[in-house]
Amino acid sequence: MLLPAKAEVARQLRRYRAWERAMLASPSDRAVRATFEDSGYTLCVLMGKRCAREAADAAERYLHSTLISYLRDEDDRTGTAPAGLRAPPAAARRTPARS
Repeated sequence: MLLPAKAEVARQLRRYRAWERAMLASPSDRAVRATFEDSGYTLCVLMGKRCAREAADAAERYLHSTLISYLRDEDDRTGTAPAGLRAPPAAARRTPARS
């Protein structure tokens, strides 16, 4: 799975949030709404999501995590991460022995 650079994700997420605030401030402005929707679409494509809200959430998770933990989280949600990165089933997980 090829993931985008974190700097680009951060830039697009900031752009999306800025246009979201502008759109909420003036919802009847068609130019602002169109630009907001364009920024949401860009974030969807970047994060591989179908909905701008999901893409923003995925971008925030990605920016606040390491690559491995992000892929494991995605695997837990969708079951689509590569087999080598899947977390073991709960029954197979071991806890450290206590002395």
